[in-house]
Amino acid sequence: MILSKEGLKNKAEWEKKGYRVYKYDRDAMIEETRRNPKWIHFGAGNIFRAFQADLMENLLDEGIEKSGLIAAEGFDYEIIDKMYRPHDNLGVAVTLCADGQIRKAVIGSIAQSLTVDPDNSDDYNRLKEIFAAPSLQMVSFTITEKGYSLKDNSGNTPAPIAEDFKNGPYKARSYMGKVSALLFHRFENGAKPVAMVSMDNCSHNGDKLKAAVTAFARAWVDNGVAPKEFLDYTEDEGKVSFPWSMIDKITPRPDKSVEDILIGDGIEALEPVITSKNTYVAPFVNAEESQYLVIEDKFPAGRPALDRAGVIFTDKETVDKVEKMKVCTCLNPLHTALAVFGCLMGYTLVSKEMQNPLLKHLVEIIGYEEGLPVVVDPGVLKPRDFIDQVVNVRIPNPFMPDAPQRIATDTSQKLGIRFGETIKAYKARPDLDPADLRFIPLVFAGWLRYLMGIDDKGEKFELSSDPMLDVLVPRMAGVKLGDKEIHETVKPILSDAGIFGSDLYSVGLGERVEGYFLEMLEGPGAIEKTLKKYIG
Repeated sequence: MILSKEGLKNKAEWEKKGYRVYKYDRDAMIEETRRNPKWIHFGAGNIFRAFQADLMENLLDEGIEKSGLIAAEGFDYEIIDKMYRPHDNLGVAVTLCADGQIRKAVIGSIAQSLTVDPDNSDDYNRLKEIFAAPSLQMVSFTITEKGYSLKDNSGNTPAPIAEDFKNGPYKARSYMGKVSALLFHRFENGAKPVAMVSMDNCSHNGDKLKAAVTAFARAWVDNGVAPKEFLDYTEDEGKVSFPWSMIDKITPRPDKSVEDILIGDGIEALEPVITSKNTYVAPFVNAEESQYLVIEDKFPAGRPALDRAGVIFTDKETVDKVEKMKVCTCLNPLHTALAVFGCLMGYTLVSKEMQNPLLKHLVEIIGYEEGLPVVVDPGVLKPRDFIDQVVNVRIPNPFMPDAPQRIATDTSQKLGIRFGETIKAYKARPDLDPADLRFIPLVFAGWLRYLMGIDDKGEKFELSSDPMLDVLVPRMAGVKLGDKEIHETVKPILSDAGIFGSDLYSVGLGERVEGYFLEMLEGPGAIEKTLKKYIG
């Protein structure tokens, strides 16, 4: 069994091994997509292949849609050249259910894959052709929050973006510069409407995408390399919309245990590839069963019938409530708590952490007792039902190979949203006081302890990547197990509203975090001892 167009000619062989295989005429779908592209997606990574591509797969199989998806990769071209094209843009999606079921599907909905590389004239000309097409309705993105940033960590404009600002759309080389240049091409070819939809897991993602695109448009107008009408086009929501969205699906990197299952089924040539940019890609993806996608219904050119595949379309205010519900209370804070203590306590699987009564109880208290009282019910999803599923089904799923080390990435960028918004909500309520919080500060203390790079056994471990490590690690370097005086060291961190959303001392939490941290410094085993004291 080979994952390729030729290998899928014998669908019965795949179906016999338990694979769902597309029923539609894939050649006809590819031709329809070539002639009438409707949806192109930037960011050809795992969540796209497990979620968006599967949504379209269902619509194609049911005959609801005829045109498929186009995958575009603007950061790591090797993903396309070494993984998509050798497999004729086919993939295997493996759903790992909490009850032990494993659902396997061949995903054929990706009609074409392209590198967003101006030096590759075939690919780039095809991109321009797609952006000029009257049929194009949606341009979506999963490129991470960093993909939209036009500033470096020091607040400066990186040289490639500054060059793009000056040189204009015909010579754009940065990621957002190329996206803006393609939109400029659509403008030049009739200023046709389109929806630019960020599906990245960040707050108000549509605004981040719009800010990046309009920054390029404004710079090009100011530098005389584009007409003012292009800026007007990007700012006219009747022409170019930037809907907000909330996406939720846990998609860890392809796991060896899943690869072994597929090999056991007889699939050949499944070897993963690690690209020169250190991207780990495989011909398959593995993901949890649960998934949510809520999108602001603002599509000036129409949209694919994704509502028929379970996507919720609603207004901006509701998307905002759903996003805050998930990111600030019902999932992300619980993940971060488990990430911090998982790294400190030697866990490599989040599901294993949930077998520890201390850690399970910690996230239950943070979610139900400290977070839920300040959640606004968005209506389209019930917060208590959502958190019930997270705590009882999703995070404990023993078949999901998700690691605390993965979730611990960029923690400094997450704390202000995942916990800081709850603190602000307590401060805004006359009947609540942030100084009454007990367990969110425990996570903050755990994070300080994490920054030392010393686990609960007293042994060194590797910190996950984070843009603030260069600042935070040297500051914490002087702290040792057994220390009794840490105030002067940690005060600049705990008072940094850029990290926590508030100066923790001003809301009555700084001293509490210090106290917890001191207890965690007493020696090997002190972290577990502290958790037992306050949770057990």
